[in-house]
Amino acid sequence: MSDYLVIVESPAKAKTIERYLGKKYKVKASMGHVRDLPKSQTGVDPDDSFKPKYITVRGKGDVLKELRSAAKKAKKVYLAADPDREGEAIAWHLAYALNVDENSKCRVVFNEITKDAIKESFKHPRSIDGDLVDAQQARRILDRLVGYKISPLLWKKVKKGLSAGRVQSVAVRLIIDREKEIENFKPEEYWSIDAQFQKDSETFEGAFYGIDGKKQDLKSEDDVKAVTEKLEGKKFSVDKVNKRERKRNPAKPFTTSSLQQEAARKLNFRAKKTMMVAQQLYEGIDLGKKAGGITGLITYMRTDSTRISETAKQEAKGYIEDNYGQSYKGYSKKAGKKEGAQDAHEAVRPTSIMRDPKSLKNLLSRDQYRLYKLIWERFLASQMSPAVMDTMTVHLLNNGIEFRATGSKVKFKGFMKVYVEGTDDKKKHENKYLPDLSEGMVVNAKEITPNQHFTQPPPRYTEARLVRTMEEQGIGRPSTYAPTLDTVQRRGYVQLDNKRFVPTELGEIINDILKEFFPQIIDIDFTAKMEEDLDSIEEGKTEWIKVLDDFYGGFRQRLEKAEQEMEKIEIRDEPAGITCENCGHEMVYKMGRYGKFLACSNFPECRNTKPILKKIGVTCPKCKQGDVVERKSKKNRKFYGCDRYPECDFVSWDKPISRPCPKCDALLVEKKTKKETRVQCTNCDYKETEEN
Repeated sequence: MSDYLVIVESPAKAKTIERYLGKKYKVKASMGHVRDLPKSQTGVDPDDSFKPKYITVRGKGDVLKELRSAAKKAKKVYLAADPDREGEAIAWHLAYALNVDENSKCRVVFNEITKDAIKESFKHPRSIDGDLVDAQQARRILDRLVGYKISPLLWKKVKKGLSAGRVQSVAVRLIIDREKEIENFKPEEYWSIDAQFQKDSETFEGAFYGIDGKKQDLKSEDDVKAVTEKLEGKKFSVDKVNKRERKRNPAKPFTTSSLQQEAARKLNFRAKKTMMVAQQLYEGIDLGKKAGGITGLITYMRTDSTRISETAKQEAKGYIEDNYGQSYKGYSKKAGKKEGAQDAHEAVRPTSIMRDPKSLKNLLSRDQYRLYKLIWERFLASQMSPAVMDTMTVHLLNNGIEFRATGSKVKFKGFMKVYVEGTDDKKKHENKYLPDLSEGMVVNAKEITPNQHFTQPPPRYTEARLVRTMEEQGIGRPSTYAPTLDTVQRRGYVQLDNKRFVPTELGEIINDILKEFFPQIIDIDFTAKMEEDLDSIEEGKTEWIKVLDDFYGGFRQRLEKAEQEMEKIEIRDEPAGITCENCGHEMVYKMGRYGKFLACSNFPECRNTKPILKKIGVTCPKCKQGDVVERKSKKNRKFYGCDRYPECDFVSWDKPISRPCPKCDALLVEKKTKKETRVQCTNCDYKETEEN
């Protein structure tokens, strides 16, 4: 019999922790929550202080039975669920189910699954934090009230299977608002004048700045003519040269949000995938007996803090000095607490900087290696010295017309030797070389080129941009970003087109209903304020029942009004103009999870459905009769096939091109990578490259 029973959430963690603690400890997994609100009913009584009705989670009966049996045999039970609100609530439910005194020192928390961290955490057990539990309980009840009160209304008034959620509805609204911005955008004309200058055998670029020392915008072709007509030849004198040294600081270590954004930019990971792989790295990887067996490689990945422990800082400084030299060590700016951040634990970092990615490559899957390398490099860089840039701005004059050329070069790489943060914006490369220029010099303009431009609408949201916006607006918390993005897609309210979110017709219908009858639910400021209230509960400053009471009074009135005034919305099927080949009835357009599709109007007697095929203007290269159309796989990935399928089985992941290969007359396809779009032959080595 073991003296102590430790309960964690996952079996993977259980094995590792048991090995660290030794023979006196038995570690078992609860497999997440053991008690929750029932799925078949609201499970909350607003008239009785929002009293929740908790039941054993379906399928957890045997798990709970095993845990109760083990708890009876143990001298003491420790509850070691994850170090956040959700984990605290799981520990609280376990304490109730196993008859453990929640005020006893039964709760153990650790931020990383390493031998030292685990052993240290068991030296400092504490009681269950009631404020953390109350904050999680308030969130759960809020989400249950919104979802279980509005959703049945949508089923009745619109169609079955719909749902509304406190955070998901705001995320959909952000996507729809952005789409409207794009639709209503009116481009404005503006011009620029670029020049290529030459000094001896060296060339460099500059751009028009202004006239007689004043900056001037070019709004039309007439403005451009007024400038070019004033120019006297192509000789420009160097009026001023500004040289300065600029320091560039490294990015802070990862939070959940910044990790999801950077993994999207650099690894092309969806938020859900990032969190799944990060969970594997946190729970532990088998490094072999000599390296300590199963070991957690990163700290807890659900955090909005950039704080780093002193031990990790010192270890990083030693590593930097040994591997890069004293000059690369030294950036130690204190991490400021972001407003609204819970700051419960550290940033996402490697549990030991000594485990460099290269040494672990053969022990990790490809995805694990790439994500670990990203986290490792980001943390190491955050502890390194700033990069030093030499910048230069040159003012060039010709009859009062001023052009400016800017350039920079890296004087000292600093943190950039290891890692540079990605960006959503495609900017020109920072390092632009300028020749050595001094005041009074004369240079020749080889080319002066006017360019017409039009202002562009704001871009649609990628997953990374949407996560960043949600974080900036205070919508949701680290644990909610990935599930929210997943939910709005599964409900069919938005879809991804070229990795950018586009609202569906169904999403717009639901958004309009919520805007009219439940404006608070999709109000960004209200949702952010609710998150602040939940934080206030966690800090012990606010009573959770008061927060729920303040919300529910107005919400109940709106529910009653919606029940009475909301008209039934019939989403009519749009005729497709073709007949069903199975029964002869008319085919109609219907709305599904991935947008519209074709279905027989004689449903349910006839269940014939078809995807809506988009022709790309290419004749099928296999049967020479059908047209190549765009299709979607079960995982919503775009591919191309013949519209005569199944008679013709031609398929291609790459987009076919209408013209044949000039070298061998075979099929040409368009291949896209991050760096370029390339046309290549499917038969020979012919290629055409076009830089994005």
